[in-house]
Amino acid sequence: MPKHNTLKSIQAAIQNGETNGVSLVDYYLSKIEETKELNVYVEVFAAEAKERAKVLDQKYKKDPTTVGRLYGMILSIKDVLCYEGHEVTAASKILEGFIAPYSATAIQRLLDEDVIIIGRVNCDQFAMGSTNENSNYGPTRNAADPTKVPGGSSGASAVSVQADTCLASLGSDTGGSVRQPASFCGIIGMKPTYGRISRYGLLAYASSFDQIGILSNSVEDAALLLEIMAGADEFDSTASQSPVKAYSKQLSFDKKVKIAYFDTALNHPNLDAGVKEETFTFISKLKEMGHTVEAVDFEYLDYIIPAYYVLTTAEASSNLSRFDGIRYGYRSPNATNFLETYTKSRTEGFSEEVKRRIMLGTFVLSSGYYDAYYTKAQKVRRLIAEKTKEIFSTYDFILMPTAPSTAWDIGTMSNDPVQMYLADIYTVQANMVGIPAIAIPLGKHENGMPIGVQLMADKWKEAELLSFAQKIS
Repeated sequence: MPKHNTLKSIQAAIQNGETNGVSLVDYYLSKIEETKELNVYVEVFAAEAKERAKVLDQKYKKDPTTVGRLYGMILSIKDVLCYEGHEVTAASKILEGFIAPYSATAIQRLLDEDVIIIGRVNCDQFAMGSTNENSNYGPTRNAADPTKVPGGSSGASAVSVQADTCLASLGSDTGGSVRQPASFCGIIGMKPTYGRISRYGLLAYASSFDQIGILSNSVEDAALLLEIMAGADEFDSTASQSPVKAYSKQLSFDKKVKIAYFDTALNHPNLDAGVKEETFTFISKLKEMGHTVEAVDFEYLDYIIPAYYVLTTAEASSNLSRFDGIRYGYRSPNATNFLETYTKSRTEGFSEEVKRRIMLGTFVLSSGYYDAYYTKAQKVRRLIAEKTKEIFSTYDFILMPTAPSTAWDIGTMSNDPVQMYLADIYTVQANMVGIPAIAIPLGKHENGMPIGVQLMADKWKEAELLSFAQKIS
């Protein structure tokens, strides 16, 4: 079977009698088997996916108008999304064996449109990491070069699409966790406005930052998935009530736009020379197309990472307190009393990186340090939001590299968490402010690894962002 990069292509093949749901599932299962060494899937729903495909094929054969819009789409989901009756562990030991009692709103809306979920994929534990090495299941490897990381925390979601084991994948993006691995793997990564997709059923890391995101081969598939998942939800008070646009039907773009980029970002000492060159080449291409691309001042770039890690670790400390070894999940067999059950279960159940962030978060929220760190970080967040809003009063989009380098060797950052944190320098702004952002492939570095570029738009401007990305990608 030839590789399909879009749902439209798959549905045309189904209509022409060239394939069907069962054949598609078999094809993707064979790809999963071929790429097992990449350690992408933590659980494959083979029998279930085949049975669902069989039922949908019969439904289509009887009356093609009765199937949903996603008939023919095979999807993987990050191991932080609840899917009723299936295990969800956030790639951790502490949630080992936990079965989701319900499906996330985003998952259910896709199932209602006849998507087929083929399996759950690896990630950094509790979505904390930029390499997909911080996992109870071991590291996932980049399909472009298995000695390299795929990025994180949705690294396996990216590789599942990159390695053609599914058509698209759902991840989560707290500080770039969809866009950075998309860039490292040469695919599309979309993070919508905070609140555009309900977070109900998404295991929380940092509640005011987390947002479900999409990884795909095409902008048009990302647009359709967003269109279906987006919208108000009675189970999530932070989900926006604003109407959802028909993103998949608004992908034509024929106007000239103004794009800003930060001089401090593209001339940052940590930016790889090859990534910088490709980004400026892309800027020249945009100018040749008639768009205005200008450098603007943004004096807060080096404050974004410290503020982000103060705030997200504080929220993580609060959110992860519920995982205690008492109610569900892992309970230490070495505990002899009530207090030891808490301490040993959490000590043994969480990875070093998760424990590091819980400790950091507890510290910045503690008496005597709250104002010095947490309050100050909130002020920085407000300044960044105000400055970003000011830029969007003049410009349509902000352009940035997605990451300061291409994917690095597995193990490189294991003993240097600060360097790993600094790798998020270009992606966390979108989460700090709550704006939509998309990573699109830019080409390949001289080292052979993919490079991506990122575009950000003002809140609720997903339609404009997607259509422009479609035009230039």
